[in-house]
Amino acid sequence: MSATQIILLIAAYFGVLILISYITGKKTDNNAFFKGNKQSPWYVVAFGMIGASLSGVTFISVPGWIEASQFSYMQVVFGYIVGYLVIGTVLLPLYYRLNLTSIYTYLEERFGNYAYKTGASFFLISRVVGASFRLFLVANVLQIILFDDLGIQFWQTVTITVLLIWLYTFKSGIKTIVWTDTLQTLFMLIAVGVAIYSVSQDINLNGQSALQFVLESDLSKMFFFNDIKTADYFWKQFISGAFIAIVMTGLDQDMMQKNLTCKTLKDAQKNMFWFTIVLTITNFIFLSLGLLLTVYAQQNGIDAHKDDLFPILAKHHLGTGVFIFFLLGLIAAAYSSADSALTSLTTSFSIDILDIEKKHDKPKQIAIRKRIHVLISMLLILVIIVFKYVIKDESVIAKLFVFAGYTYGPLLGLYSFGLFSRWQVKDKLVPFVAIASPILSYIISTNSLKWFGFEFGFFILILNGLLTYLGLILIRRQQN
Repeated sequence: MSATQIILLIAAYFGVLILISYITGKKTDNNAFFKGNKQSPWYVVAFGMIGASLSGVTFISVPGWIEASQFSYMQVVFGYIVGYLVIGTVLLPLYYRLNLTSIYTYLEERFGNYAYKTGASFFLISRVVGASFRLFLVANVLQIILFDDLGIQFWQTVTITVLLIWLYTFKSGIKTIVWTDTLQTLFMLIAVGVAIYSVSQDINLNGQSALQFVLESDLSKMFFFNDIKTADYFWKQFISGAFIAIVMTGLDQDMMQKNLTCKTLKDAQKNMFWFTIVLTITNFIFLSLGLLLTVYAQQNGIDAHKDDLFPILAKHHLGTGVFIFFLLGLIAAAYSSADSALTSLTTSFSIDILDIEKKHDKPKQIAIRKRIHVLISMLLILVIIVFKYVIKDESVIAKLFVFAGYTYGPLLGLYSFGLFSRWQVKDKLVPFVAIASPILSYIISTNSLKWFGFEFGFFILILNGLLTYLGLILIRRQQN
């Protein structure tokens, strides 16, 4: 497939997204940008959230995990189910009862302004780095398969990537994204289906169906109970998965902003129920694809591993048809996550940090929001370029979850303390607790194998949240 054909494919794809933006973007006020006018059908939100949850990281990294980790990732996914149950039954009722635009407003009502700003700041750090991780991965793949041959530098690739996202989100934000994410999720799932079908035709399945081959393969081992000290021990990953779901979905403005566009709490809860089922199945399909790709590479003596596995096989070995769908799926997976990240970052910074709803009239609010949208776009470009010189060889999804453990941990501690205790805290001391907890968690995690003979892995999120909770107990106010 020539570079010209690839560029035409990408241009056509974004032409469709911009058309959707035009159709949905006739109303450009902040209510549409931040809340989608609370008119989103729950089933559209649920389907679109699949793509936003998986992202380009899952599209590339999860299939590349099989060789080293088998199906152990499903232990985390099963934990997600518990986490999503908590979101649907505890957090969503709270958010709808308070009629929130930014979910971090709860922290102001519960503790005070310092806790509110602290929670919002940790989200902003988490989402800037998380979104940049995801976009870095896709930009890097596009650089390898296309832009290097055209003499375009990496920073130019990143700038073009973010500019395209800004172009179809700047008018109506979340109102547009609910619909573009639905289309992008569809493209991503079709791409995975085409890849599985193609690889299944090219490898020796020994007369079995693809599903039977996957289930009977040694690489599909799913549960690991043997060694509690290892990072892939079942209960570590299962419990971590539950808490990862709670913080990276339920305490994340990006994901909750979509839920809050539903008309009613009941619709939002239906969205979470069906989203959970479909996401669990989808992750299994991605792992199955990874297994088939790994076997294909082994049978054909191809040196492709980890995050390079799917891109190399799609480009050089599986034919033009698979490569076309790979490109569509990759772009769809990446942009369905990145566009909502850009919108949620704009929302949180505008409302939580600048307090635009309290300080300015509506025309001024819209003007400020538009400027913040541009500035956040520029920040993402800068961070992605920095990642180019930092990330070396580890699967991006592993780095993403570990980083999330440090940045979302204080949010987990704050919300847990707010929901499950009646204590008040010395609000001005909350930022110090929130900063100290990740530092202590890092020190403990780094030395845990030597001190305790125990690897924390993704469990670092729970440790961080617990330290934050204990720190809040230490700064609680005495009851009169």
